[in-house]
Amino acid sequence: MDPEVIAQGAWRQAAPALYVVATPLGNLADLSPRARAVLAGVDCIAAEDTRHSQRLLDAWGIRTPMLSAHEHNEQAAAQAIVARLSRGEHVALISDAGTPGICDPGARIVAAVRAAGFAAVPVPGPSAVIAALSVAGFVEPGFRFIGFLPPKQAARRKLLASLAAEEVPVACYEAPHRVRESVADMLEVLGGTRELFLARELTKRFEETVRLPLAQMPAWLEERPERTRGEFVLILGPGEAQAAREDEGRRVLARLTQAGVPFGEAVRLAAELTGASKNRLYAQGLARGREDED
Repeated sequence: MDPEVIAQGAWRQAAPALYVVATPLGNLADLSPRARAVLAGVDCIAAEDTRHSQRLLDAWGIRTPMLSAHEHNEQAAAQAIVARLSRGEHVALISDAGTPGICDPGARIVAAVRAAGFAAVPVPGPSAVIAALSVAGFVEPGFRFIGFLPPKQAARRKLLASLAAEEVPVACYEAPHRVRESVADMLEVLGGTRELFLARELTKRFEETVRLPLAQMPAWLEERPERTRGEFVLILGPGEAQAAREDEGRRVLARLTQAGVPFGEAVRLAAELTGASKNRLYAQGLARGREDED
């Protein structure tokens, strides 16, 4: 069956509800059929910036009225939304881009709606941090998301120092006017060998991603002026403790395979003995095997 037909017929809850709708990061084609059906069918859309969101609605021919729901009026907006739900209306919540409540206004509204006894229904879709993680290539299970880095250098460096031994990738957002300073602080606090994945302008015309040791990232940013423009997701690789375990894991894996232990079993044993990531050891072992064949 046509997904458009499914979306249009299945989005509506029986009782009044708040629909938390993910919207495109940049490419308007990323708005899902279900999201379009919800935005067109609800009684009202609560938007972070109504002028910005109007362009999205116009692109899809959606005429649903909007109300403003940003960080400076979130409490009042929550009360207005609860009042609408109490009258039997259905309301959608959107941010300027991505998923509401993930470093965007929305969490307080959802909390107020739930406290009032109404359902909050996720309409999943774009998320900048998940999009970046999906192409970063870090194989450690799990990640830590810390939102935006602190704008003040002292607080930023204190937070970065606390991440020195973090054993999973650490993702954050950063503004274009602070990305140079934040990368410089990462280099100063965490050292030049720590890997950093940088994604800017995801899904947009000038999308760019790169993964480099921190020592090389300032030069990469300065190669072209546009590289410090746009919206950024930064993902730090695991800290020094995990890196040391990975190095030891590779050495143990090499010794085991040289001794004739089957590759899969060698990976399992190396991970158990050293605490290294089994997935990462497996991927690196396969890559090294291909290099040896060449």
